Amino acid sequence: MKLLIVEDDELLQQGLAMALAAEGYACDCALTAAQANALIDTSQYSMVILDLGLPDVDGGALLRQWRRRQIDLPVLILTARDALEDRVDGLDAGADDYLVKPFALVELQARVRALIRRYQGHSDNLLQQDDLTLNLSSQQVYLQQQPVDVTPKEFAILSRLIMRAGQTVNRELLQQDLYAWNDDLGSNTLEVHVHNLRRKLGKDRIRTVRGIGYRLEPLP
Repeated sequence: MKLLIVEDDELLQQGLAMALAAEGYACDCALTAAQANALIDTSQYSMVILDLGLPDVDGGALLRQWRRRQIDLPVLILTARDALEDRVDGLDAGADDYLVKPFALVELQARVRALIRRYQGHSDNLLQQDDLTLNLSSQQVYLQQQPVDVTPKEFAILSRLIMRAGQTVNRELLQQDLYAWNDDLGSNTLEVHVHNLRRKLGKDRIRTVRGIGYRLEPLP
């Protein structure tokens, strides 16, 4: 699962990303509302951690914009504003939870887990194409109802492809999903993961569209 952290304090941002990585989450980070909007528009996230005191737009105003755009991801607000009216405003803006700084990282981790569980309990977490099924909650893959062992990065690639089944997905977009792990990526890293998926799912399931990207093919 991938989370978006919107926090203008770079040290805190890095600490949050490390703490959540220890829980198995990949994280994208934004310092401003503009960066957050760019990421929201190009990537898919399981939830957002949002600071209210952003340098360009107030976090509450940003959240209201997202809700007007029908962006219904769970949002956890992090802020130093601890007055009752601030908490009420944040929740009324569309936040699902509100955590006041300073806080313990273990509490943050617990609240993230709880929000994701709550959200998954009210959403359809299965993606399917023919005999291929992905469970977004458990990050399990099933082929002909049999489990297939995939790595988290392979799951990220496959979930992106199945959400656009039959369409070509740009390789740069797939690489963004891999960059979320903050690993050093070689020039052929994406190709290696796609090769492994073909080995597990069948060599004709993922088609290379030369010069553009990859497409998940339906069964003939």
